[in-house]
Amino acid sequence: MKTMSRDPRVLKAIKNLSEIQRVYLVISSKGGVGKTTISTLLALYEASRNRMTGLLDLDFVNPSTHVFLGLKPEELKYEEEKGVKPYTVKNNLFYFSIVSYTRDKPIALRGREAVNALWEILAIVNWGPLHSLFIDTPPGIGDEHVELLYTLKDKTKPIVVSTPSKLSLNSIEKLIQILKEAGFREIYLLENMGDGSLQNYAEENKLVYLGYIPKSSRLEESIGNTEKLLELDVATYIYNILSKLS
Repeated sequence: MKTMSRDPRVLKAIKNLSEIQRVYLVISSKGGVGKTTISTLLALYEASRNRMTGLLDLDFVNPSTHVFLGLKPEELKYEEEKGVKPYTVKNNLFYFSIVSYTRDKPIALRGREAVNALWEILAIVNWGPLHSLFIDTPPGIGDEHVELLYTLKDKTKPIVVSTPSKLSLNSIEKLIQILKEAGFREIYLLENMGDGSLQNYAEENKLVYLGYIPKSSRLEESIGNTEKLLELDVATYIYNILSKLS
């Protein structure tokens, strides 16, 4: 797989990520499995453990992590200091989303345009020495995914999100194959809206099973309020997953 290794933006992106202890790509080849929910909750709960944590929304078409955090696009102001400093949501939680520039208007980036936008963001955002960075990737498997995975395989760890449904499992099989071909040594599987039934699937496919998060009865009413999100009825499951990542 040929990468953009000579592109200065790629080199700067790698340098930026090298300052972070753990970088996780939250990824799924199917929409509707709760990838954005998982990205936001993992970052929010990790920050609550008094750890410097970042959340990066790389979904160019439909970014929505800001909705979970209760942030309006016009509120997101980024300081510029040797790049762009992420927005401080609360103590220990730092955030960046393209929505601050698009003002929540949809943009259709495909092929090389999407790849260029991806490297531009990774190159300009200066996260500093974080403990963890969770990256909410776009749904599906596009050019930007493939280039990101192959180029950053030594700097990141993928968290594949799936529900127990047969459609979801069938969808992630190709993604898992791509991750293995890219050379990832550890591929995490997180079961969302489940009951633990994917543990055998993970073992059969030589994946690291992080655990499951059952469907929350209080999630919908908590969206937009970080304090309520930190008091969900599934909080124990989230903390258990974070302890495995640690």
